[in-house]
Amino acid sequence: MNVEKRLSARGVYWLAFFTTIFMSWWWLYSMSLSMNVDLLGRGMNMDMSMSQMKDMAPMDGMAQDSKNSHDGKADKGGMASGEDMSGMEQMPNSEGMETNSSMPNMAGEMKMDIPMTRFLPLFGMWAVMMAAMMLPTMVPTLRSYEDLMISADGTRSGWIGLLLGYSVVWLVFAAVITLAQLGLLALKIVDMMGLASSIWISVALLILAGAYQFTRAKAICHGVCHSPMMYFIGYWKSGFSGGLRMGLGLGAFCAGCCWLFMVLGFAGGVMNFLWMGLATLFMVIEKLPEIGHRVIRPMGAVLIIAGVGLGMAQLL
Repeated sequence: MNVEKRLSARGVYWLAFFTTIFMSWWWLYSMSLSMNVDLLGRGMNMDMSMSQMKDMAPMDGMAQDSKNSHDGKADKGGMASGEDMSGMEQMPNSEGMETNSSMPNMAGEMKMDIPMTRFLPLFGMWAVMMAAMMLPTMVPTLRSYEDLMISADGTRSGWIGLLLGYSVVWLVFAAVITLAQLGLLALKIVDMMGLASSIWISVALLILAGAYQFTRAKAICHGVCHSPMMYFIGYWKSGFSGGLRMGLGLGAFCAGCCWLFMVLGFAGGVMNFLWMGLATLFMVIEKLPEIGHRVIRPMGAVLIIAGVGLGMAQLL
């Protein structure tokens, strides 16, 4: 009976875990729809706004021609005076809007109200993105801890503490990269969608991320993330507080292993779902026990080749 209860509780915890991942992806997708952003992270609203601004000049010219034509007819027929026409200029148009002189103010107000230029909305987006992308990579670690719940003194509260500690590290990372993105936006290095303003920045990020795959730091951090059981044996602590401490440690190693994949988002736009999906898939594969250690350097070579190829395409 106790075994059945444990299995039932285990199912509830795992269901809540995967529901959180699903809801994180759904929230990001809903947010992209509300911002009118496609799956490649391209801001449709910004494109439409630019086209509308370009169309304003011809429309203003047409309005001026119409006004001049009306003035000419009024002068010939004596049907309207200068005072009447000045009054008509103050009248609202057919859509209840003032004359075009108010459009610059409206554009300025719209620009000031963009959520991605403020810390809290941008941090919220990055925090949910961390849950969507990094929680799937923790499945092997949580499974390893569950093995110790049978063979050692691991507990379900320790399992929760492990998950919480891991999440805290990535929330801190979300805050750091939020500040970095706001700084880059202020310097006009990235745009509102987090996309690098220069193709050469994307080239540099791809080559840097690829080169990092060959470093000693990557090897050490990946070794811990890839084989969490060795970390548990060396730093085992029981209970919720023990799980929290181990989660913080494992989260730090995981951040050291994967941080450049997050920064690489600026090469394609941080709301680019194609990048998010591919990065999540690769980070999950990196953590798999059998093949994880075999894909590190090949992926580094692919990233470097992609960066070099992008640079050469720009030069040609």
